[in-house]
Amino acid sequence: MSRDSVRYGRVPKRSRERSTDESSRVTTTDADQSDTETKQLAVYDIILTVSQAHHANCGYTEEHTRNLVRKPLSLPPPASPEDNEVATSTAESLEQQKCWLWQQFAANVTPCVQRVVEFAKRVPGFCDLGQDDQLILIKIGFFEIWLSHVARLTSNTSMMFDDGTTATRQQLEIMYDVDFVASVIHFTNSFNALALNDTELGLFSAVVLLTADRPGITDVKTIEHHQDKLIEALKVQVGRNHASEPQLFSNLLIKLPELRNLGAKHTAHLDWFRVNWTKLTLPPLFAEIFDIPKCEDDLQ
Repeated sequence: MSRDSVRYGRVPKRSRERSTDESSRVTTTDADQSDTETKQLAVYDIILTVSQAHHANCGYTEEHTRNLVRKPLSLPPPASPEDNEVATSTAESLEQQKCWLWQQFAANVTPCVQRVVEFAKRVPGFCDLGQDDQLILIKIGFFEIWLSHVARLTSNTSMMFDDGTTATRQQLEIMYDVDFVASVIHFTNSFNALALNDTELGLFSAVVLLTADRPGITDVKTIEHHQDKLIEALKVQVGRNHASEPQLFSNLLIKLPELRNLGAKHTAHLDWFRVNWTKLTLPPLFAEIFDIPKCEDDLQ
């Protein structure tokens, strides 16, 4: 009796070859399956990490905004007779209103700056970057991230902050202009129509944050790598929650350039600050995030 017949129990040679092939195929399949599971776990880990970071650092989550009581922006202090004499024209009166509204707006937005910074620190990959790149991503991305959050509390007639303080559309138009406000409201309406939950919004915010082609960025490849992972995680999450809307993920990605365009327009509006900063008292963090001069800058 040959050794082969003992080893294989007189299995014909062709069968032996087939079973060896199948065995190697099973091993390969197991390895592929294991690799797929590892990748899936990595994606779910990103989803969980970003979701927790968003819930811990966003004042616009469903839970936080559920029972908000609407209240108007506080009114400016009564004008003194001297002020009335100065505000002789409608233009001057409007400028005084604009200054007051911007100060109220800045006071309401500033707490969100620190929250976005804390959120960014927990986004996978962000802390691997150099400090200069981190600063650029936060400074340029902040308005876009904040707008995607406040969208939930924005209607055709008003924008509500995370404490219930509400700016009317007319007030926003005094601060900016009619066209910019119309663009913002168009974005918020279409963004709200996507009906994202908090986890999806957190992942979207992380994708916005890690945008590699911001001016001044040096480590483009690393940022792109991390953003790709976040986009994949967002795709998985949206696919799970909106299985009946296969086009939703594509519609969501279309929002990125729209949001970026609004961010650029917003930056242009801030030029007004850079001319009129002496007339305003702004929170230092607000001035810093938007590169607006402050009194102490002037003293240096």
